[in-house]
Amino acid sequence: MKHDFLFTSESVAEGHPDKVCDQISDAVLDEVMRQDPYGRVACETFITVGLVIVGGEITTNAYVDIHKLVRGTLKEIGYVQCGFSYDTCAILNAIGPQSPDIAQGVDTGGAGDQGLMVGFACRETPELMPMPIMLAHQLTRRLSEVRKKSILPYLGPDGKSQVTVEYRGGKPARVHTVVLAAQHDASILDSTGKMITKEARQELIDKVARAVIPASLLDDKTIYHVNPTGKFVVGGPQSDTGMTGRKIIVDTYGGMAPHGGGAFSGKDPTKVDRSACYMARHIAKNIVAAELADRCTVQLAYAIGVVEPVSVMITCAGTEKVPAERLSDLVRKHFDLTPRGIIEYLNLRRPIYKATAAHGHFGRNEEGFTWEKLNMVETLKKDA
Repeated sequence: MKHDFLFTSESVAEGHPDKVCDQISDAVLDEVMRQDPYGRVACETFITVGLVIVGGEITTNAYVDIHKLVRGTLKEIGYVQCGFSYDTCAILNAIGPQSPDIAQGVDTGGAGDQGLMVGFACRETPELMPMPIMLAHQLTRRLSEVRKKSILPYLGPDGKSQVTVEYRGGKPARVHTVVLAAQHDASILDSTGKMITKEARQELIDKVARAVIPASLLDDKTIYHVNPTGKFVVGGPQSDTGMTGRKIIVDTYGGMAPHGGGAFSGKDPTKVDRSACYMARHIAKNIVAAELADRCTVQLAYAIGVVEPVSVMITCAGTEKVPAERLSDLVRKHFDLTPRGIIEYLNLRRPIYKATAAHGHFGRNEEGFTWEKLNMVETLKKDA
């Protein structure tokens, strides 16, 4: 990828209906992990006008007060009015136990499902992530910050961002276009009632976009689309149905890397959809940090109930400093890729998951994100 091109990634705010569902599902998972680290959880959430449905397969000795947990999560996000409120919405609990046919394979240490999982790393940012998705996440995080700190008190919880980066010679050179969709109240509408005021638009550009995107990446040709339909008063579950697991590209690499298709939120770590993706990211990041490649994609694949992965593939887009086959050998030698090995190595039987459910699962150095650690750099360097 040495040519010139534009690449776009999007993110969504914590109040986006799909992300609300992800956070509720992971809040349920965290509560189970807090009480029963070996509980089995596959929790799905559906949200629409005035209604939250929580379903899925959970086998545990823990007690989870679903109603209290859902209302607490909605309140924390900010749904205290905005046409959808934490204290008045209806909640339906439709949770059952995990299938015994699946359990008999997982109990012996096998994978909780079949599938392929992908991890990725590159040198575009200090976090070793693609620049477009990192900037998009920073924008949605900033939307939450300016709302909760009353810097822009007219904002609501729902929102989206999108960043188009111009690449020259295969490397990020400038931000070409920024898109911000920010839910708001009626106080910033102009006299027509159909558009936000020019002052509010400029305020969103200055206090959100320019506050987080480095000035070196912006110029007088950068395009800004702020609430391009004109207004965004009706948002959240009042305007859009949400479901767990519908933002898998937002959750990962913004489209810069392939995706195996499996979502993360609401799944305990025996589900390799989640744990093996975390491990694949950890491996790719350590390979790039060890300067064995500038870009690295790791694919793992599993069969349900089988302990060892059915395949391990590493590609580096021609940037590898040692042969890709050698990198595969190093990975198999130094990383335990069994589901049980991944869980123990990354310390995944803990209530760490709700924090992952908004603003991306990767490129974050907060506590609990063990897959982001660079503890294998020297080992890989030495053995390579």
